[in-house]
Amino acid sequence: MAETMQALTYFGEGDVRVDTRPVPTILEPTDAIIRIDTTTICGTDLGIFHGKNPEIEERERERTGEWNGRILGHEGIGTVEAVGEAVQNFQPGDKVLVSCVSRCGACENCQKQLYSHCQNGGSWILGYMIDGTLAEYVRTPFADTSLYHLPDTLDKEVAVFLSDALPTGHEIGVQYGSVTPGSDVMIVGAGPVGMGVLLTSQFYSPATITVVDMDDNRLAKAREMGATHTLNPASDDVNARVGDITEGRGVDTAIEAVGLPATWKTCADNVKEGGNIAVVGVHGKPVEFPLQEMWIKNLTVTTGLVNANTTGMLLKAVQNSDLPIKSLATHHFTWDQLGEAWETFSHADEHQAMKVIIDNV
Repeated sequence: MAETMQALTYFGEGDVRVDTRPVPTILEPTDAIIRIDTTTICGTDLGIFHGKNPEIEERERERTGEWNGRILGHEGIGTVEAVGEAVQNFQPGDKVLVSCVSRCGACENCQKQLYSHCQNGGSWILGYMIDGTLAEYVRTPFADTSLYHLPDTLDKEVAVFLSDALPTGHEIGVQYGSVTPGSDVMIVGAGPVGMGVLLTSQFYSPATITVVDMDDNRLAKAREMGATHTLNPASDDVNARVGDITEGRGVDTAIEAVGLPATWKTCADNVKEGGNIAVVGVHGKPVEFPLQEMWIKNLTVTTGLVNANTTGMLLKAVQNSDLPIKSLATHHFTWDQLGEAWETFSHADEHQAMKVIIDNV
């Protein structure tokens, strides 16, 4: 390996740039060093760019006394370059999927598959508390329990979405929302995670899947990817149309995949009694929760950070699925276009971008 590499690095609010960084090395016996072959950018990376996570710099200064930036990214597939002496399941040359959630596998929370709250330094740390995958190389802690062997037959543009977008949509949206055969589902937000919900909900054969978004291009993409109905609040009376679709009953599952007060309200307004509201979107502002009106409806409201406890199952499921998962990838870049990939994704509406694929070739 070379001594330096190119990486997309966050230096502070509004300051993300391609930078030359040292290639990571093994720090713990359970570590692995992965050469990133294909990666992508997440909305969470944009949130960091916009100043949503000032604790990144604060904690790094507390830990080391200095701040030199943080390499972003928590999604990717790659090739194992080196492993620590305690790693048993992987060796150099293995093709692997990097999970967005690292886990020790031994603590109380990990034993309950609550990997997002690993008590021994795991959870969502890549691109957050430690350097991430938007680099030529990444150090992955807890390699034996946080990496997955990749079959040669799995398309890389499907595999990379198994790091985060598909598990998040499936676990926090579909599973927490109790999507079942014959149910009526509404997904508010047709971004990458909302589309992950749309795709993985189809494993459970709901009767209808209604996608709500303000972007007609994304709604067209949603129809291509399996939505039975699409609604734009700018031109549709969403409450009335959902009433028409569900014979006045409302949906069994409303999945909020944006993180805004307005999208929360859309879900709360359109879920029927005994239904589920699954909050997948990352909320940065308070929302109104009219408990005095909602308590009588016997609703279940869930939230959560992905645990990636279904990644292995999804890895098998997508190999024999004809779902248009590759359609999530709307733009493709090579590694020398890393900055252009960031610009495209950070102005997704202008470029009609869903997910960008970046190949390190």
